[in-house]
Amino acid sequence: MKTIDLTKTHDVIKAYKSLDFADVRAKYDDDGTKYAFGVLDENIIAGYHIRLACLRHLCDLKRQDDADFGYYYDVNEAENILKFASICPEMATLKPVALLPWQKFILTQLVGWRNSLGDKRFTTAIISVARHNGKTYLMSIITLYSVLVEAISESSQDFLVSSINYKQTSKLFGYVKTMLLYLHQQQPWGSLIDELGISLQTLRSQADQIAITNTGGFVRAITYKSGQYDSFHFKTAILDEAGDPAVSDNSKISKITNGQTLGVKSKQFIQISTAYPNPSVPFHEDEKRVISAMEKGSDDANTYLVLDYSQDNENEMYKPETWEKSNPLLAMRDNYDSFMYDLNDQKNKAELKGMINDFQNKTMNVWTQQSADSFLKYQDIQSAKIDHFDINNRDVYIGFDYSMASDNTAFAFVYPYQDQNGTLKWHVEQHSFIPWNQAGSIEAKEKKDGMNYRELASRGFCTITSHQEGLINPDQIYSWLVSYVEDYNLRPVFFGYDAMGVNTIIKTLEMNTDYPLEPIRQRTSELKDPTKFLQRLFVEGNITMLDDPILEKALVNAEIYEDKIGIQVDKATASYKIDAVDAIIDAMYQAMYHFEDFGYVKDKSKQVSRMTQQQVKDWFNSRESGLLDDDY
Repeated sequence: MKTIDLTKTHDVIKAYKSLDFADVRAKYDDDGTKYAFGVLDENIIAGYHIRLACLRHLCDLKRQDDADFGYYYDVNEAENILKFASICPEMATLKPVALLPWQKFILTQLVGWRNSLGDKRFTTAIISVARHNGKTYLMSIITLYSVLVEAISESSQDFLVSSINYKQTSKLFGYVKTMLLYLHQQQPWGSLIDELGISLQTLRSQADQIAITNTGGFVRAITYKSGQYDSFHFKTAILDEAGDPAVSDNSKISKITNGQTLGVKSKQFIQISTAYPNPSVPFHEDEKRVISAMEKGSDDANTYLVLDYSQDNENEMYKPETWEKSNPLLAMRDNYDSFMYDLNDQKNKAELKGMINDFQNKTMNVWTQQSADSFLKYQDIQSAKIDHFDINNRDVYIGFDYSMASDNTAFAFVYPYQDQNGTLKWHVEQHSFIPWNQAGSIEAKEKKDGMNYRELASRGFCTITSHQEGLINPDQIYSWLVSYVEDYNLRPVFFGYDAMGVNTIIKTLEMNTDYPLEPIRQRTSELKDPTKFLQRLFVEGNITMLDDPILEKALVNAEIYEDKIGIQVDKATASYKIDAVDAIIDAMYQAMYHFEDFGYVKDKSKQVSRMTQQQVKDWFNSRESGLLDDDY
């Protein structure tokens, strides 16, 4: 089967129509596959990410016989979870309800796909949907299916329900208890619960664990804040509100996944959440990585599942006809009018209170910028990303932000260019140098900043200091820059740096290179124009950048500081890193004028001032020989 690459077009429907799924349609009549066809045939309203997941499901069904794939879809397993779900009560009425197609899709994706050993394919899953759409209800079903069905012949199995704090954890755990009490009244489940030794008294109490006495297992409620996940080997683990900015410590999450050893059959770690105003949290970073792999048709995320029910952009909050993308319960037509009325009421209240971001996060399930003072909108940052840019043999404007303490030191490179349509654009890249002295180790620095610097260094986005004490190493920085410029045959047009940041690196560059160095005072009167220009480039879509987590996080963290003279970027707290943004603005101090007649490239007087003595001599010789100035 041919690989579909959607990284440029993002047109899932066109890709779907280019492939022949007649054999899949004829062979599979289960509810999960029917939903996928319904979405891609455009009979069901769904956003880009769900369309992508549906296309992945159908493509993987065609790949099952490929020797290098190693996964298969077990229709019997898919049907079994739906049969179990059909007798589970929802909490408002304590009665079973008919599941909607999208809910069936989630359950069948989690349980139906298997690996070559017969265990669950998706060991890690991310489920994201707007609030009040029943995420907790579905996760309770998954938990109890694992306890009562999947582990029925196994002993000493642990199961986890967890959330950010006691209140949130208790809600999910309470659902599990209540559902068990209901099932105890139904046969054969009542007999099975008794045979397992689950105490009804415990289910009616405030206990934070359910003992499965006769098999030695436990369903445990543990808060993320406590982080007490050590020594447990969870068969099924649920982490609710995993997108909360407080869930930033990957080491706690690693305790869950590290405990899911090879000896645990059909293990699964499921994170559920709505969107939040901080898009740099691990939950969303993982979500983006898997979606990127799906777009490329890559096998890198074969054991990861992402089902993200969200609007495709912030502006869709003004298009109620699209709201089913993030609120799939709208598909329940009997309650459509009531649900839609409530959603409109929430939108109107949010607008009245000036809380649009909260409505977009929680009700539209769209990740936004961190605050109302943010320098850029999150969606504008995402729209600027491209896969590749050839920097060889180009004019470049360089910005430099130097740090002596815990902050990173960053170079920014701005490459003005014209795209194939003749549109003037600016491509930006950065490279950071990472000190770890104050943190104590690179591991501690990564934990503090929430960035995997060692992995990012392997991708070329940063360099971890070679200083044995973890301090910034000026020689390393100087050598890296000179090599970078030479390796790519770059032509430095301008090099801007903090006027207060004169240091050994600047002095060394003055003595050993012909880079056009210029100090820039870091105050609003000097920075307002390049700051506004950079902001406008993102808003108007005339800037490009690579998928660089360091640069993205810096752009997300940057906020606007304003006084009577102008604006500049700042950060809300010292722990936020915006060094790369500061460096870009220093580079933009002149890069913004690149295509103007008075810019450094076109202004002949500025060209001469930047020439070496030999270049000046060659220029005068060319004038005497009648050559045009534009040749130089």
